[in-house]
Amino acid sequence: MTYKTSIGLNENIVGILCYLGFWMTGVLFLFIEKENKFVRFHAIQSAMVFMILTATVFLVAWIPYVGWLLADFGGFFSLFVWLSLMFIAWRGSKVKVPVIGKIAYNYVYK
Repeated sequence: MTYKTSIGLNENIVGILCYLGFWMTGVLFLFIEKENKFVRFHAIQSAMVFMILTATVFLVAWIPYVGWLLADFGGFFSLFVWLSLMFIAWRGSKVKVPVIGKIAYNYVYK
């Protein structure tokens, strides 16, 4: 069962949109959506996961000699995480990323 959000779309679609622009759309929908807890959970999780991944890939790229190669692997990992989390939001699930998901869940639901 899907519910409407404050912008008039189904929560599954807005959940996908939270991940679409990595951490930027997560932060955006955190400010836009005030009522729907499903969307707020995915917005917080998106913002936190992709801010950490972006910073990590950027910092790893500065390692001499092997940094670019490691950053490429980190980028492919980020792409896999991105597609997986969008699919999970589309299905209407709340799968928690190990540490960050618990923080996001506790922030929204408690």
